[in-house]
Amino acid sequence: MDYMARHAELRRDPRSLLPSARSVIAVSLNYYQDAAPKGGEPRIARYALGRDYHRVVRGKLKKLQAWLTSEHAGAECRICVDSAPLLEREIAHRAGLGWFGKNTMLIDSRTGSWFLLGFLLTSIEFEPSKPSLGGCGTCSACIDACPTGAIVHAQGRWQVDARRCISYLTIEHRGAIDQPLMRAIGDWTFGCDVCQEVCPFNQPRESQPDRATSTQEPDFLSRRQWPNLKELAQIGDDEFKRLAAGSPVARARPDGIRRNAQINLENK
Repeated sequence: MDYMARHAELRRDPRSLLPSARSVIAVSLNYYQDAAPKGGEPRIARYALGRDYHRVVRGKLKKLQAWLTSEHAGAECRICVDSAPLLEREIAHRAGLGWFGKNTMLIDSRTGSWFLLGFLLTSIEFEPSKPSLGGCGTCSACIDACPTGAIVHAQGRWQVDARRCISYLTIEHRGAIDQPLMRAIGDWTFGCDVCQEVCPFNQPRESQPDRATSTQEPDFLSRRQWPNLKELAQIGDDEFKRLAAGSPVARARPDGIRRNAQINLENK
């Protein structure tokens, strides 16, 4: 993803976004829910089943910003939700929200990895939190389960090769997909949750009952009725835009969704 490299310098310092910034407040919001599609329906990553998370998290941060500025006259703030050049996961790690798993996801040892991030840059100086501690140990569940082998160890650390990642291929990639990768996509129509589904930290147990608990955020719950795969593979541009309005699925664009649905049908 070239745009990541283009903004590398800006990402290193939050003051490139808010010159007066002295602190970054990092927040997380659980989006987990059961998401087994019925026969013939598109399979969509859990974070995209409800309302666009940018709007949901931003709305909550706006309330926090309003409270902060009422308590600290003259304070400056800027909200960032996956839309500005910011080292989001690194900042969230330093804020204690999670540690980096081998699948590059942030993982909280108590609750797992089914959460979205949001940030509020502010000119108010707060005492910094301690970074989160934890690790995967010898576990290789996500590496073994990844359908395309996208989780690789390179340059001394675990990385995700976006060129092979199903989430990237079904959302960001434009145009045709190589045949071997098409087969590996399986029934995923938008995004992929495999590496999180198999992660032990997302498996509830008696000593860790908070792992993979269902979201309490109504806006994240699946309410949208998508056409079946046959209909989705032929959906018109205007109809798709109407159906996907306010949904993360709009990111894939009509051509991408038609391509993905056709791949799903061919993989049956």
